[in-house]
Amino acid sequence: MSTTLFSDVMLPSGDRADVLVSGGRIARIAGPNTLTADTAELVPGAGLLLAPSFVEGHIHLDKTLLGLPFISHLPGDSVGERIEREKQLRRSVTLPVLERGAKLIEQIVPFGTGLVRSHVDIDTEIGLAHLEQLLALRERYARLIDLQIVAFPQSGIVRDPGTADLLDAALSNGANLIGGLDPAGIDGDISGHLDVVFSLAEKHDAGIDIHLHDGGLLGLFELTDIAARTKAAGLGGRVAVSHAFCLGEPLDIGPTLEALAEAGVAIMTNGPGPVPMPPVKRLHAAGVTIFAGSDNIRDAWAPYGNGDMLERAMLIGYRQGLLADADIALTFDMATHHAAHALGVTKYGIAEGQPADLVLISAGSTAEAVATRPARRMVMKAGLVVAAHGVLVGR
Repeated sequence: MSTTLFSDVMLPSGDRADVLVSGGRIARIAGPNTLTADTAELVPGAGLLLAPSFVEGHIHLDKTLLGLPFISHLPGDSVGERIEREKQLRRSVTLPVLERGAKLIEQIVPFGTGLVRSHVDIDTEIGLAHLEQLLALRERYARLIDLQIVAFPQSGIVRDPGTADLLDAALSNGANLIGGLDPAGIDGDISGHLDVVFSLAEKHDAGIDIHLHDGGLLGLFELTDIAARTKAAGLGGRVAVSHAFCLGEPLDIGPTLEALAEAGVAIMTNGPGPVPMPPVKRLHAAGVTIFAGSDNIRDAWAPYGNGDMLERAMLIGYRQGLLADADIALTFDMATHHAAHALGVTKYGIAEGQPADLVLISAGSTAEAVATRPARRMVMKAGLVVAAHGVLVGR
């Protein structure tokens, strides 16, 4: 294990400090220009921002089309239509998930991402094939990232008989969480869909991450139902709902936010395009953990995205009109501490004894980092440099 001394760096808290890394962990934090270590590699900070590595809270490694020539977007007027368009494309793509997913992992690590939650399609057409390739990616890139895998029923559960058994098998074979998708909009059976999701979570002692696009009062009803089930099952802090567009609509969301906060249900947003978006500051003020993810990157759902969590934080802040430093800093937290909390990670952050999963950023504060999305000087995983100046080290 190498020893590294970051001298006079700016911490996310706004304090300047020396940070000594040894044995894969943060060994000591002291005032700026006070620590010395004769055997350590010295990294002069000069006030640059040293932050914990970014957390990618929602991605689809099996869907990306990276590694292929650019493929034009396949439109659809509904979620169901877009699912079918994606299936058509999926059948024609010859480059395996193992290679496309690898391209995306190697792209995001130099941006400073060290922890990823990826959803993986599970349905009766492909079975566990995509899961098997994500498991191989998790093993191959264990030195670079920690990977959580969500067994995701993209085609529904009730309307695709046999999927429930496949989800069960996925959790038995390496998936970490059970997913879900629009219990009403896709399956047309809220209770039937959520009964399967929560029963499998209980059976496998797994967390839950549900995609919810359903809008209006229907969406609020589903969120309230999820919160109630979470509380009853004692799963507080282990359940997330991704997107939750209904929270951004002109509705009375107060009671729903109260239920989510009390139950410990987190909300993920990727700062989506021209659709309603959960009000970040209001959720945070209500005690709901709100975190960030990229969602689709160069796939059948969207031709955009690059996996840079600083850019994602900027997009969220831009869409929400967050201009003050403290508000911009909230978006940085959504890609770091809030996301780590939502993903159930306790060993995280810049504190003595924590893993040395760090990123050195050419900025003087978290607000500046989000606003300018500057270069990442260095990315460290478990005390070892894995990327520098945007390039993987020792690929």
